[in-house]
Amino acid sequence: GRTLANRLGEAAVAFAEERYPEARRILRPIAEEAPASPTTRELLGLTQYRLGNWREATKQLEEFRRLSNGSVDQHPVLADCYRALRKYKLVDELWAELREASPSAELVSEGRIVAAGSLADRGKLADAVAELERGWSIPKRARPHHLRRAYALADLQERAGDLPKARALMGWVAK
Repeated sequence: GRTLANRLGEAAVAFAEERYPEARRILRPIAEEAPASPTTRELLGLTQYRLGNWREATKQLEEFRRLSNGSVDQHPVLADCYRALRKYKLVDELWAELREASPSAELVSEGRIVAAGSLADRGKLADAVAELERGWSIPKRARPHHLRRAYALADLQERAGDLPKARALMGWVAK
């Protein structure tokens, strides 16, 4: 157990340092030896996501979800994988679960960005803009998730042809 924990720690460091192939190399044998470890499945899923291996990432993140009794912590990442695979119904389902659970502003914001991107991918730009505008106002103290949401919203507004709104919001982001 201690050896596996040490190896998992090494993988976490490699992941944090953006050495994703190394993290994957370390994590694969751990996942085989300890298949019921939610932490291992989560980190391996996130690593596969960073490497652009959407199918493998969904496999690991779905297993994490099962092992962690339905945790929504990785729903935005899982939904983004399904978005890349064009499985939009699953994106919508994950967004509904995340929105209902409402775990934190940061997590909900990330989920909302993925859901809006999924709508845009399907040619529903007006719906995508509406999703990001829902409940949006410029905060007094901007945090990273506010900036990410504003950037995504400005991008969608520009794509939808609303240049004045897009420029104003992008100016706020830049400021």
